[in-house]
Amino acid sequence: MPSKLSVRMSAAALAAATVFAVAPTASAAPRYADANPSPAAAEVKLPAEVAGVLGASGRSLVDAVAADALGRSQDGRGLAPSVALGKLADQGRKVVVDVRSATPGWARGVAYVEAPATEGAHPEGWLYIARYLDGHWVSGVEGDSEFADYFAKSPLVGAAERRTMTAYATHQTATTMATTANTGGLLLPWMPDYYMTVTGGPHASDGVNGYWSSLDLAGGNASGRVRSSRDGTATSMCGAGGGWTRVIHPNGFSTDYYHMYNATYYNATPVGTSALLGNIGRDVCAGGSATGDHVHWSLRTYDANYNGTYTWLHGRTIGGWTWWNGSSQYTGCATRLGVTACPGNAIYNRTS
Repeated sequence: MPSKLSVRMSAAALAAATVFAVAPTASAAPRYADANPSPAAAEVKLPAEVAGVLGASGRSLVDAVAADALGRSQDGRGLAPSVALGKLADQGRKVVVDVRSATPGWARGVAYVEAPATEGAHPEGWLYIARYLDGHWVSGVEGDSEFADYFAKSPLVGAAERRTMTAYATHQTATTMATTANTGGLLLPWMPDYYMTVTGGPHASDGVNGYWSSLDLAGGNASGRVRSSRDGTATSMCGAGGGWTRVIHPNGFSTDYYHMYNATYYNATPVGTSALLGNIGRDVCAGGSATGDHVHWSLRTYDANYNGTYTWLHGRTIGGWTWWNGSSQYTGCATRLGVTACPGNAIYNRTS
């Protein structure tokens, strides 16, 4: 991964490809400026009131965050930002920088790299906080040491969110999350004692690489409503109207929910267990594809510096069911009290 110095130096190269626009009038959040990006550009989402706070420095903020996100992405790792943008553009994809809030010297939001429009592909996304230092913006996306430092200091981080993340990091430091089956009482993404159907067993979040961290779930008697697996802090990764939400829990895990429609908008918002997030759907707000209504649910964990990664489901208990990898992705099953449930089977969500 490039150093922050190389990110700053590459911002100028990125600037030529980055579209930056400001909405002409203030509006209730989250109404965004129309960035009108070209295929080779980073897309910018910028509420008018935030643009007013940033002023002329807004463009350099977007450049710094986009370069940082590209450096952490599978497609941009080890490449100059301009090269990574060109690679994405050739595939009809882009990096999106959503600036959610700002105060003099600070900004925060979400950045993501769109997934290719292929079956099983899912996007990469990060929360970020940036600070204006010595005449330029230094960004910290999840996993950077800057992110952990800024999270502890920024006035844009609320007290409840800071408590959740601090508990998260403390829990992570005190336990070996990679080897324990304990998930701190995480539920499956619907109401307890209702059921959905497993349409895809454990598989990689992007359908191709990495840990088999994800499940596909649909149908049942939960009325298609997708709910938080536990209490925590929720963020709508695609912004208002987008069907991708991340909930960071205080027990050392976070969970992602993708393909929802009619999704509730959250912006680092405290939520309770089983909070309504949206409905199963086919939304591809950040790329990928979906051939039927479902929720793509993923398990993530962090280290003490909030370096978030998708993690194995194998051997972990979620919603009262212990999940096991199959011989290939999507084929794995779950067990509970001597019962085995595989793709095509309906399962009840249990608290114990």
